[in-house]
Amino acid sequence: MARRYDPERRERIIDAAIRVVGRSGIAGLSHRTVAAEADVPLGSTTYHFASLDELLVAALRQANEGFAAAVRDSDALADPDADLAEELARLMGDWLSGERAGVELEYELYLAALRRPALRPVAAEWCEGVAEILSRRTDPVTARALVALMDGICLQVLLTGAEYEAGYAREMLARIAG
Repeated sequence: MARRYDPERRERIIDAAIRVVGRSGIAGLSHRTVAAEADVPLGSTTYHFASLDELLVAALRQANEGFAAAVRDSDALADPDADLAEELARLMGDWLSGERAGVELEYELYLAALRRPALRPVAAEWCEGVAEILSRRTDPVTARALVALMDGICLQVLLTGAEYEAGYAREMLARIAG
């Protein structure tokens, strides 16, 4: 049987996995549910991803790109005269006010690393990548503390359903940034 050339199939499978997790949680993820969602043969999912952990790693990498890209693309963070705490608070506010399901999905995948060791390096990549960007404006230890605070604030907003308080975030970020 001839193979159909489909260079985007791997990406479609990752996108489908993200949609499945967003709709049904990680417990609802299987090669079968992803294949059905992506409209590809079951063998395609196992060809590209031998295990569900491999698929989750790819999904987490893709999901994590949202906030990391906003940090990376921020002109204000590149400007040494811009208020670092103000810009980080703004970026968090923009991210949290976006599509809530997408933000929750990112954290669900991120927190899955607690039970799935294969995901831990990807979660660490995100933290290290954002800290590296921030360390251009501050020292590496302070950059890691800023990332930890941003993570904590975002997680509290998501878990409690509380409104994001930009003023509080800005003040706490400023305290850490010095």
